[in-house]
Amino acid sequence: MLNISNNQLNKNVSLDRFKSAQKVFHERDYKYLNRFLLTFAIVGFLILLLPWTQNINAKGFLTTLKPDQRPQTLQSPIPGRIEKWYVQEGDYVKKGDTILFISEVKNEYFDPDLVSRTGQQIVAKSSSVASYEGKVKALRNQMAALSNERRLKLQQSKNKLLQANLKVKSDSIDLEAAKTNISIAQRQYERVVQLESEGLKAITDLEEKRLKLQETQAKLISQENKLLASRNEIINAQVEIGRVQNEYTNKISKAESDMFTAQSSQYDSEAQVTKLENEFTNYSIRNEMYYIKAPQNGFINKAIQGGIGQTFKEGEALLGIMPADIDMAVETFVAPLDLPLIHKGEKVRIQFDGWPAIVFSGWPNVSYGTYGGEVVAVETFISDNGKYRVLLAPDPNDHEWPKDIRVGSGARTIALLEDVPIWYELWRQLNGFPPNYYQPEGGKMKTAKK
Repeated sequence: MLNISNNQLNKNVSLDRFKSAQKVFHERDYKYLNRFLLTFAIVGFLILLLPWTQNINAKGFLTTLKPDQRPQTLQSPIPGRIEKWYVQEGDYVKKGDTILFISEVKNEYFDPDLVSRTGQQIVAKSSSVASYEGKVKALRNQMAALSNERRLKLQQSKNKLLQANLKVKSDSIDLEAAKTNISIAQRQYERVVQLESEGLKAITDLEEKRLKLQETQAKLISQENKLLASRNEIINAQVEIGRVQNEYTNKISKAESDMFTAQSSQYDSEAQVTKLENEFTNYSIRNEMYYIKAPQNGFINKAIQGGIGQTFKEGEALLGIMPADIDMAVETFVAPLDLPLIHKGEKVRIQFDGWPAIVFSGWPNVSYGTYGGEVVAVETFISDNGKYRVLLAPDPNDHEWPKDIRVGSGARTIALLEDVPIWYELWRQLNGFPPNYYQPEGGKMKTAKK
């Protein structure tokens, strides 16, 4: 309806007679609203002064604290062909239980008696080594006998040389005596010749002296021959010494050469025995590898290689196993901006996927369904996702983690930092500032000690 009249309706008509108007335009309602707004403002201001725990939220997943407790795959160090399965997926196995039997695919290992025949070769070669050892021992004995015989022969030859030297001395003396005798016989003969010419001696005396002189000359020549023969004996003795030395040196050298040859054959046989023993050990260990056994107590997760008769290469994964006895941990990732705020030993609240929880990140004491964790490791190298990996272990002073959680399930982590007023946290969040940088208790003291 158009307001074309100068008469104002709200001044001429009273609305107080209507109940709805009485409730709306009552002055006491304005007082209640003002009181409510004032109370709300005071309570909001007080809430802004309440403490708020700064935190770092991150997502991660469950893992194990120790590397040897994490899920693993079993491989075969040798290539082979699957022959028989002893387990099925989901089975619990103990350490050393047989999981799988495989067979050979390389032709050099097809012989089922390979180990025993290698052992026979070792026995044969060991006998060869023993024979060579006996030959070396016999040649050493022969060398010792030849050395002893050479010593005796040399001593005998030296004795002959000594006898020859003495005989030369004796013959030299006899030669000098013969020379003296011939000079005496010559003077006697000349004297008898003079006396015979004077008629004082008979011709027979002269003939006797002449005969004696000739005999003395013959003895002198004979003695000279003896002396020369004795000197020849010295030379012969010296030659004999050299001959004996050379003869036995050759014999000993030949025996020594034979000994070295036997030793070389012995060492070669010993090397072959060692090689065969190495092959024997390798074959024995290889035979044990035909049975794939459980490395620790755990559960069979998945058979990666299935069927019978399927071949595989060495190092190729055959099946997965999850260890049974594990220490649970949470692997989470923090941004590089928050990394300086994370330190070992700090407390962290964790919410597991599948476990209902009411979380007040700034008031961890009133949260429900979260569990305590403790930082045990902070990675010093950035991960592929652009964040740093942090490993959390159960807090021993908090509630135990649920027993039904499994490795690989998700988890949300809340790292608790400093306590600040709520207004400051709102101001920080609106401006996009990082949480306050701080050092854990004792951090400054450790730095001071360094």
